[in-house]
Amino acid sequence: MKLSEVLIKPILSEKINKQTEKMNRYAFVVSRKANKLEIKKAVEEFYGVQVKNVNTTVMPGKAKSRNTKAGVVSGRKPAKKKAFVTVADGESIDLYGTV
Repeated sequence: MKLSEVLIKPILSEKINKQTEKMNRYAFVVSRKANKLEIKKAVEEFYGVQVKNVNTTVMPGKAKSRNTKAGVVSGRKPAKKKAFVTVADGESIDLYGTV
């Protein structure tokens, strides 16, 4: 798998921001096929930091339904994989850029 296909997008939330401040941990949505070694290599290459630890979790797809003129339409949201990356002490990732 190409390293450019591993990381899909960073997760920006209050909970992750607290973990970033306390434990130097960042979260990303990654490809379902990516393993921990590929995730570590991709983060180190794209952000230029040293990764200490990678934890992954797979979030199952959820059933969704909505009411329309034709009746109730039901379907599923796709499953996704999250990676929690712990960066070495003294290093950080600038996810916001120059906002």
